[in-house]
Amino acid sequence: MDFVIFVVAMATLIWGANLLVQESEKIALKFNISDFIIGATLVTLGTSLPETAVGIIASLNDKPQITIGNVIGSNILNITMLLGIILIITKKNISSNRNFLVKDSYWALIPISVFILMIFDGVISRFDAIILLLLMGAYILFLVKEAKGIIEKQVYYDKSDFRWLYTLPLIFLALIFLIIGANFTVESASNIAKSFGVSEWVISVIMISLGTSLPELVVGITASIKGKVDMAIGNIISSNMANITIILGFAGLANPLSINISNYLFDILTMLIATLILVFLIANKLYTKSAGISLFIILFIFLEHTLATL
Repeated sequence: MDFVIFVVAMATLIWGANLLVQESEKIALKFNISDFIIGATLVTLGTSLPETAVGIIASLNDKPQITIGNVIGSNILNITMLLGIILIITKKNISSNRNFLVKDSYWALIPISVFILMIFDGVISRFDAIILLLLMGAYILFLVKEAKGIIEKQVYYDKSDFRWLYTLPLIFLALIFLIIGANFTVESASNIAKSFGVSEWVISVIMISLGTSLPELVVGITASIKGKVDMAIGNIISSNMANITIILGFAGLANPLSINISNYLFDILTMLIATLILVFLIANKLYTKSAGISLFIILFIFLEHTLATL
């Protein structure tokens, strides 16, 4: 029964996140916010909403393993699985704004480095959480600044179709679904862990991470099929940035997160190595199928190590 609840809860999370992004985008377009900024912020924040909701609820329920495990697992899957799939299925050469992507990819290393430094004392405090949120604010400012040289056109949107009385209730409904979905996801995942005698960390780093990474997976593959691979790669970078800064930031504000770094050193190092490889591939423009296969090898090693603990 817990598996059924978990699947339904995950579906509710993703549906609520999609609805919130959809209606928020309408508000942004109404106020003439550029399509680049919408893509770089709303889409990124929107695809990270499931992880954020799960992180906050898990933190409030004093389950830091689920919060941190979900973040680390999502970051690893976004790079190894999603980028791996993108590189393998892309048939033509990837043309992108290389200078922007390289600078953008460097930002992926900053929150991970800060995160590792923070957990040496075994806790992400409320002060640490504020620093993480400020870091996301700095990243958004970077995106806005870089957007000036990238924006070419504005998405057309008929403002006469916009209705506050329609949009606001839908946003409220989406938030309700996010909260409900997150509650049941955390509770059912915890029950599944107990029934199989495994830690909540293992459940969160694989099952919850895979489920909450579905929005990024859908956005990335869809963008790649449409030939917008640079957008898909940019979404991976921004999503991983948001995972650490926003999820751990808000979760840490709700309740300080404790972690024993020695117990999860392999997972943390895998996240760091995957991120370093991401930066290396982008800096050297190694968008090849062999690179994609290499990322899948890292994914299999990570899964094999995690499943070996069951």
